[in-house]
Amino acid sequence: MSLSFNQIFMNLATDLAQKSHCVKNHVGAVLTKDTRIISIGYNGPPAGTHNCDEEWPEEGCPRDSKNSCSLALHAEENAILYAVKNGAQIQGSTLYTTLSPCIACARLVYASGIKQVYYKYSYAEYKGLVCDEGVDFLNKFGVSCEKLQED
Repeated sequence: MSLSFNQIFMNLATDLAQKSHCVKNHVGAVLTKDTRIISIGYNGPPAGTHNCDEEWPEEGCPRDSKNSCSLALHAEENAILYAVKNGAQIQGSTLYTTLSPCIACARLVYASGIKQVYYKYSYAEYKGLVCDEGVDFLNKFGVSCEKLQED
């Protein structure tokens, strides 16, 4: 049986997550348009700075005021920024990510014109939050955001 494009792209996001140097969690993202990949990303510090697993292998990088990584870009941010940096048109694209977008990434996804988001795991469950704020935000403002069910 042939895999759907949704499953292929989510599998790629899952594989990309393994490239992350984050000590806490590995997240991957794939940005597509018309069944073509236009950008990829995974969570980690900006290129040319630090690799957390090398510099702080036990505890990870320093935390910010919200107890989040003070250095890392999220996988969605990296995929969007790379696409923009290279002139890709992301209006109307679809994002596949292994972890549902946090609220900050959801705002970026919305502002970028991405029309659809599929995710594998819940950010709220990972962080111990009562709801997936990013998912709720996107769905409220017309960006379909849903957990991708296994084929």
